[in-house]
Amino acid sequence: MKDTIKDLLEEINSFNTDSSEEVEAFRIKFLGSKGLLKNLFADFKNVAASEKKIIGQALNNLRNTATDKVNVLKNTLESSNLDKSNYGDLTRPAEPLNLGARHPISIVKNKIIDVFSRIGFTVSEGPEIEDDWHNFTALNLPEYHPARDMQDTFFIEKDPDILLRTHTSSVQVRYMENHKPPIRTVSPGRVFRNEDISARAHCIFHQVEGLYIDTDVSFADLKQTLLYFTKEMFGKSKIRLRPSYFPFTEPSAEVDIYWGLETETDYKITKGTGWLEIMGCGMVDPNVLTNANIDPLVYSGFAFGMGIERIAMLLYQIPDIRMFYENDVRFLEQFKSVI
Repeated sequence: MKDTIKDLLEEINSFNTDSSEEVEAFRIKFLGSKGLLKNLFADFKNVAASEKKIIGQALNNLRNTATDKVNVLKNTLESSNLDKSNYGDLTRPAEPLNLGARHPISIVKNKIIDVFSRIGFTVSEGPEIEDDWHNFTALNLPEYHPARDMQDTFFIEKDPDILLRTHTSSVQVRYMENHKPPIRTVSPGRVFRNEDISARAHCIFHQVEGLYIDTDVSFADLKQTLLYFTKEMFGKSKIRLRPSYFPFTEPSAEVDIYWGLETETDYKITKGTGWLEIMGCGMVDPNVLTNANIDPLVYSGFAFGMGIERIAMLLYQIPDIRMFYENDVRFLEQFKSVI
């Protein structure tokens, strides 16, 4: 029996596991009602009287060692499980973090900025809460000018001089006041107009407006700049300029691109004409230059402006402008792969 106890003691001391099932099997094997120790204690009555003391001590030591082993392994496993529940499995291989989706408005804005930056345009920004001078008066829209009715304005606390900007042209005024020609800048930003919200219009939207002022700037320069933009942005090489009216440019024009009539969608969005309006433009009115302390006899320039939502809706065939503002994850996740 001495040799059996010695072998079992070595087996107990060498046993180790990180499985709770194996610990339980070990306990049953040695300490269970039909375990090895139960059988050894049953055979103890057959031990010679001269050896009972030594064998009895060895059996008690074997039982205590097995019990301590089971308790130590259980405590170790419980502590490990607690760490995993609090911090996750720390031994698990690291996984890459899920990247968020870039908003389509940001994607298109960055694309527009990138296109114009290649031909020397810088980026300028200004406040969303503006005063009457920068938003209207300096842009050739004096008080009571009928063209002010074209833009339904949000005023701040009924103060007629403080308002939410209705276009980013106000940024251009501020830029002209603080920079001398030559000026070549684009002004992206959020603007506000008191309009009914529908699938095609919103009271909050985004614009990118461009301004170029230098000596001997002509309408031909404007046309070639816009042709370059449409080629880079849409891959379209055919544009047309229709006469229009904007208070701060003269002459003024609406810019259309030839979208084509290759698909049913093309017929739908172009109303069967193949042409799509994408922006307004014109030569900067001399009064605007004068208001910004730039001599209109020396300098001339052109300006253009477009709605970012409109460009995004064309590029990604988004049918409803309200989708940009609803923060629907199903919509936003479609742009994860776009840089």
